Amino acid sequence: MSRHRDRDDDRFDEHGNTHPAGSNFITTAASDDGLDRRGFLRCMAWAGTATVWGMAAGIPTSFPVGRLPFLTDAQRKSIFFVQISDSHIGFSKEANKDVTATLQEAVTRVNALPQSPALVLHTGDITQLAKPEEFNTARDVLKGLKTDRVFYVPGEHDVATDNGAGYLQRYGKGTHGGGWHSFDHSGVHFVGLVNVLDLKAGGLGSLGAEQIAWLKRDVTHLSASTPVVVFAHVPLWTVYPEWGWGTDDSQQALALLKRFGSVTVLNGHIHQIMQKVEGNVSFHTAMSTAFPQPTPGTAPSPGPMKVEPERLKSVLGITNVTFVPGRSALAVVDATLSGEAPAFEAASHDAMMRRKTERRSLTLAANEIGIDNFSFTPNVLSVKAGSPVVWVNKDDVPHLIVSVQNAFKPSPVLDTDHRFTAAIRTPGTYSYFCSLHPKMQGKIIVTA
Repeated sequence: MSRHRDRDDDRFDEHGNTHPAGSNFITTAASDDGLDRRGFLRCMAWAGTATVWGMAAGIPTSFPVGRLPFLTDAQRKSIFFVQISDSHIGFSKEANKDVTATLQEAVTRVNALPQSPALVLHTGDITQLAKPEEFNTARDVLKGLKTDRVFYVPGEHDVATDNGAGYLQRYGKGTHGGGWHSFDHSGVHFVGLVNVLDLKAGGLGSLGAEQIAWLKRDVTHLSASTPVVVFAHVPLWTVYPEWGWGTDDSQQALALLKRFGSVTVLNGHIHQIMQKVEGNVSFHTAMSTAFPQPTPGTAPSPGPMKVEPERLKSVLGITNVTFVPGRSALAVVDATLSGEAPAFEAASHDAMMRRKTERRSLTLAANEIGIDNFSFTPNVLSVKAGSPVVWVNKDDVPHLIVSVQNAFKPSPVLDTDHRFTAAIRTPGTYSYFCSLHPKMQGKIIVTA
């Protein structure tokens, strides 16, 4: 299991167990299921093959995956649902040249579960560039799921080219605003939030005042005993702000959920398993079905992480969640496509060592700005008024250049090796950023 970082410090020891500090350390050493709580997070590394976990009043409870085929009648009436995330259909770089095949394998694993899920949640980045053919491919694969219904929220890649118009055309029926919505199923209230629109320079994901006001209205009528499941693309807790892994106004939304006894928040975006518990709220981020990203702080930037072909399926997967009426716990199990333990830390370390040896220097012409490792080089460029400035994308992911002062029109989505040219005729200092990854910022100084 990947270590995570947030506003608490140094909660993990060298073995991946929690230190007794911070807001989510484990206070109970044992329970009636015989699980040693001090080893709980270590057990989570084997969640894909051996252990299901849940949270009851902030205390982890576990039971063997092998129990799933032997559910009681009451348990069979429970909700059992699956989370799929970050399919990135259309991606074809070295990290995974056939993301359609790995999404299909995820569907196969879902269909092979001993209990068919009542529903599936897709937590965004269905596509790589929001192209119609990418959405169509995802549709064709996901329609093979043996479930009653699939619910979606968009990722930033799904809204990149048209601010979400194509996404809403396909998945927006019955939703509000940019695609947020809610529904009830077997006593659980589900809320799909959208935090990938109207991103600001230097910011994180954002919900916006309109959506937060809608959320307040949506949950007002609910009893405090109603279990609530929230799903969105970007994490609703600050995983790693240096990489933009968080949501600026998430606390406003979470404050509306404090009165509920059981709240589970499911996210994607970071392509790896991370958990956190704050009071009655359990946060969980899922693996991607397309490619892994590095563990926070182990690389100069986020982005697709190339691993050995034989290791790829140990860092891709799905999440299964079960709710049994009468219990406050939601049981969550992460399953890799390989069926083996998630291997993020080892894969991240090896990938970064390989990247250092393979890295080439960025060669740029005059007035060119290179995009590499989720940064602009040079970060500050001086040019004469009217001179063309050229951005060259050398990353494995797309970027979209936007001027803060509207000094030039936004670029199209720039995939690998794509270029964008703009000229500014009035002297001054102008800021710009990537609207897909708003932590990426740069400046152009225009002289007379």
